[in-house]
Amino acid sequence: MLDHLVKGATVVDGTGAPARTADVGIRAGRIALVAEPGAATGDVAARTEEDARGLVLTPGFVDPHTHYDAQLFWDPYATPSLHHGVTTVVGGNCGFTLAPLHPGRPEDADYTRRMMAKVEGMSLTALEEGVDWAWSSFAEYLDALDGRIAVNAGFMVGHCALRRYVMGPDAIGGRATPAQLERMTALLEEAMAAGAWGLSTTRSATHSDGDGAPVASRHATPAELLVLARAVGRHEGTQIEAIVAGCLDRFSDAEIDLLVEMSAAAGRPLNWNVLTIDSAVPERVPRQLLASERARASGGRIVALTMPILTPMNMSLGTFCALNLIPGWGGILGLPVPERIARLRDPAVRAELLRHAVSPKAGVFRRLTDFGRYVVGDTYSAANDGLTGRVVEDIAAERGQDPFHCLVEICAADGLRTVLWPMPTDNDPASWALRRETWRHEDVLLGGSDAGAHLDRMCGAPYTTRFLGDCLRGRRLVPLERAVRMLSDDPARLFGLRDRGRIAVGHHADLVLFDPERIDAGPATLVHDLPGASPRLDSRALGVVSVRVNGVETVRDDRLTGAVPGRVLRSGRDTRTVSTR
Repeated sequence: MLDHLVKGATVVDGTGAPARTADVGIRAGRIALVAEPGAATGDVAARTEEDARGLVLTPGFVDPHTHYDAQLFWDPYATPSLHHGVTTVVGGNCGFTLAPLHPGRPEDADYTRRMMAKVEGMSLTALEEGVDWAWSSFAEYLDALDGRIAVNAGFMVGHCALRRYVMGPDAIGGRATPAQLERMTALLEEAMAAGAWGLSTTRSATHSDGDGAPVASRHATPAELLVLARAVGRHEGTQIEAIVAGCLDRFSDAEIDLLVEMSAAAGRPLNWNVLTIDSAVPERVPRQLLASERARASGGRIVALTMPILTPMNMSLGTFCALNLIPGWGGILGLPVPERIARLRDPAVRAELLRHAVSPKAGVFRRLTDFGRYVVGDTYSAANDGLTGRVVEDIAAERGQDPFHCLVEICAADGLRTVLWPMPTDNDPASWALRRETWRHEDVLLGGSDAGAHLDRMCGAPYTTRFLGDCLRGRRLVPLERAVRMLSDDPARLFGLRDRGRIAVGHHADLVLFDPERIDAGPATLVHDLPGASPRLDSRALGVVSVRVNGVETVRDDRLTGAVPGRVLRSGRDTRTVSTR
């Protein structure tokens, strides 16, 4: 007997094959039947069934780049990703994980919390109140999540955590001795033996810890990285994820050399985040994909993650955001608020900031510096009444000010609490055409949501439903069958997920049922539902009828059922090796 039968759905199976009408049956958490409508009647009964005529049934979506490492402890549903059909998340990215933690240094947990709050925009209060931090080893961390989550989740091991465990405070600024590197390698191998998916690391100039110092992995030599990469290659079902400074704009020759060498040394795919596609910078895509071409020629594989939507992201002159990362801006925006306001009101200071903002060193952050195209969000003073929703350049014209001066005065009136929304600069037809062309590349994968991080600044988790809505009723850049494959089977194949990513008999029943006339994502809105009532941006799913994880319904009509059928996916057991050799 089947546990559940979905009758008459339009099945898009994740392979890219044409959609077809079928009945899909579930038994013991797996797909037991995919058949012509009506074939499951008679001698094949089901405990429950539903009429899915007019609805689309797809595999659950796989988000290859999240930071749900902490949030899953207070939110086992990985919201809002689960609402948007994501049934498997990949965590432990960018070199940052919550384990291992040295059992003899309890202060390391506090260091990690402050680092995550700074570098990944997580609420420090939520990290302190929502996580018990009772583990030491990576195995203990995975065990702490097992059996209590609603999504499937796999985790890389963060290089920063490895260095901190072995080197303590000397991880910042220090070079590992041979003995320390040997211990780091052993820790990494222990973690992979327990089910970690591989190594993640960062060399990005934007990644600093809670004290403002470059995070630990930025102090590693290329030789250290290659030793760790070789260790990854000794374990089944593993990967590498790496961030370098050039990920934000264009790789240097040395960065390409390093990424290629790491992937080739491991014999495993290496993915990076995020490929920004903009018709105003046509040379960026071929430069970034040169790394992929060179990797394939050297026995490796480098995969670029890119987002299929324009992710809403707000800015502020009052709290840490992407503007702080523009060279020359951090010193001013890091001052105490009264002094910061005074400096920002100085015409000479503003002129210097604008000079830095348009310099080549600003890289991809140049996209954020057309201040006239900012939209005013939440305001907090009577002087700013009526400005919410208005464009800064219009307000500046009324006041006879240049846009940046106008923006500063608006924010100063609110004590710098004003929420600002930059309008995207890459929403033109040429940029969307370039995206469609780039998505055809064999080493380009959709993803890069950063879900679970930068919680009050951006909301990338809904990229799945927003992309599907765009494919069905908007720009229609790719057909539905291909869009579903890009969200499910493609990432499942990259990570070697066993029996996931497709609707096929024997596969795990990770399934999404949606209304093709309504599938979309609502606007990002600020809610205060983290531990300590800390804020985050949320977005509701539209048109999602049901989400199942391992056969158990977790969402019905955009409401959580309360079930937690997700699994911690462990390398080897749940992933197979995707060799590059």
